[in-house]
Amino acid sequence: MNEVSEPSGSTPRGGGRGQPALRRLGAACGRHPWRTLAVWLLVLAALFTGSRHLGATYSDNVNLSGTQSNTGLNLLTANDQGAGGYSGLVVIKANSGTLASHSAQVNTSVADLSRLPHVLSATNPLSKSAPAVSANGTIGYSTVQFNVQPKTLGPSYITQLDNATAAMRNAGMQVEYGGGLDQVTRPAARDLNSELVGFAVALVVLLLIFGSVLGAVLPLVTALISVLAGISILGIAAASLTFGTSSPTLAAMIGIGVGIDYALFLTTRFRQQMIDGADPAEAAGFSVTTSGRAVLVAGSTVAVALLGLYACGITYVGLLGLAAVFGVVTAAAGAVTLVPACLGLVARRIDRYKVRRTPVAETGSGTDGWHRYAALIGRRPWLFLLAGLAALCVLAIPLLSMQTGHVGDGADPSSYTDNRGVRPRLQRPVHHRGRCGPRRVRGYQARVSPAV
Repeated sequence: MNEVSEPSGSTPRGGGRGQPALRRLGAACGRHPWRTLAVWLLVLAALFTGSRHLGATYSDNVNLSGTQSNTGLNLLTANDQGAGGYSGLVVIKANSGTLASHSAQVNTSVADLSRLPHVLSATNPLSKSAPAVSANGTIGYSTVQFNVQPKTLGPSYITQLDNATAAMRNAGMQVEYGGGLDQVTRPAARDLNSELVGFAVALVVLLLIFGSVLGAVLPLVTALISVLAGISILGIAAASLTFGTSSPTLAAMIGIGVGIDYALFLTTRFRQQMIDGADPAEAAGFSVTTSGRAVLVAGSTVAVALLGLYACGITYVGLLGLAAVFGVVTAAAGAVTLVPACLGLVARRIDRYKVRRTPVAETGSGTDGWHRYAALIGRRPWLFLLAGLAALCVLAIPLLSMQTGHVGDGADPSSYTDNRGVRPRLQRPVHHRGRCGPRRVRGYQARVSPAV
């Protein structure tokens, strides 16, 4: 949306007090790029230092106050602490014979498990009152109840689990950990690797679209700086609010996405101004006053939508939305200040290094390919409407077989112990004999046989 009288492709006139505030802001940043960059770096350093000094902590301890599940959990905790606590599974497979033939080792390991720190109880799969073994007796599991969330135990707890189950392993039995113990055994996610891959893909796409190296790199750099500021603000807020452990990743993903998008608006407009021979500083101001308004409107809309997650009534989910808002707000702020500063810094050199020839940055002629395509749609609207609907229907076919629910242990790589633990349970259904009904344990349904 254009705030000024001249068309988007025209050369901007000189600055003045009567010009819109966004234009003056963009022109000032473009005219004094080093000052703007210095301010951004100082603010970023201050935010990062504050985040480190306050010691931000993240937790997945979800409070579902007021829900039926929370009421039921409170009842269990009040009457049986073990039933209301956190649990994990130790899955056992006898490679020779049955579990009953190795009862001495199973009993020893279960006793050792029950004595581990933070363990409230460990069930015996060979218990006569409530056995948890497969129909052929070769596979079973022990449910270990904890008084803390298993994720807080740390990777070193795996050694203690291995020591407790050593008797079964030494007897040639396969022992794997699943259920809530996947929080202990699962390796730390390498979010940086996935984000680097995303950056590389974005760079390739921008190079193909822009054909300019600087034009492709600039949106990535400005988005990264803006998101680092947003994550630092999140770290400061996390000193007093309980954000989930995935909050920084979520803020980074959304912030980088919108940051690149917002920077593209301004960079495209600026490149066309350079092709038309405009002054770099005034072109930066012109880009901000035309595309910057759309950036601010879009950023505000996204922020309000993310804050709408509070409407679900679950504070944990609402805080995830708030975490993403920090990334969006800093991305929008960077788009109207940091981006024009970088554009003013590179100025007419923005198209110096090219991977392909680009005579124009913004198309305005009725003879280019996009205009011809739009005119064709206008002449054959029903044909394109039906074709579009048909394409959408084909793409929606997987919806018919989509299954919803929590991600089970089987979704992890086959090298993970929780995945190896779930495969025997899926191949040979485990029977839990007792007074309870069907029991679902992270990724499979255990069928219940009558009590004996």
